[in-house]
Amino acid sequence: MNAIKNFLEFELLHLGEYSIRVYSLVSILFIFLITKFILWIIQKALYRKEKLNTYEKGNLYALFQIIKYVIWVISIAFMLETIGLKITVLLAGSAALLVGVGLGLQQTFNDMISGIILLSERSIKVGDILTIDDDIVKIEEIGFRTSKGQNRDEISIIIPNSLITTSKVINWSHQTRRTRFKINVGVAYGSNVDLVMKILNESAVAHPEVKKNELIDVRFLDFGPSSLDFQLLFYSENIFRIEKVKSDIRKIINQKFLENKIEIPFTQMDLHLKTNHTDLFKKIN
Repeated sequence: MNAIKNFLEFELLHLGEYSIRVYSLVSILFIFLITKFILWIIQKALYRKEKLNTYEKGNLYALFQIIKYVIWVISIAFMLETIGLKITVLLAGSAALLVGVGLGLQQTFNDMISGIILLSERSIKVGDILTIDDDIVKIEEIGFRTSKGQNRDEISIIIPNSLITTSKVINWSHQTRRTRFKINVGVAYGSNVDLVMKILNESAVAHPEVKKNELIDVRFLDFGPSSLDFQLLFYSENIFRIEKVKSDIRKIINQKFLENKIEIPFTQMDLHLKTNHTDLFKKIN
């Protein structure tokens, strides 16, 4: 026992009034392991349900992140106390340094505060689909300083949290899981308007990703410069891959137009040339 006691009290480092002994490192390791174990228990308790929808997962993720940050702050405070560092004394003694660091890392602190706002406010959750800087991004993780997402090209996007909280962001998943989309199409003048509207409606119904029980609307928009302009509106839950859905519906529309001999016109321009007949006569003679 004396050997163990002597080993634990062995001094590794001595700085002024403070000394780091073996038992201090053992205590720090013990606190670290206990913290990890507590977080593991909390995570298992929060996600104990086998089936959770996207909304529930997003809320639980935000709650767990806040709990994790609080527990780690308390844990680090205990670790510092273990080696004899008083938190209040440490903060008071380094006040000037903290001011300088704060000014230098102003943007970083801004991102951190924004991360806390996102996790507590929960206006943005994991799984939400956002439009940020004209890019469609699916949020995969909300961190303390940055959030991580994936765009439609399967590219990981690292987003500073302050960009989400201070910029105009469209959240396609905020109110409902299905959203209305539109496809514009023009047909040649002289086409049967009723038949065109019927074909557009049938084309949307034919796609499996379109919500059949929601209103599918077809509108005659305008008399364009070279076409009769229509708009097809439909609802879909496949928000992230909606461009693929639109592409498939356009293929169905094009096939039905070909079967019914409905033309999609291309832009045409008439070119008028004016010639000076006097100069032309002189050149001929």
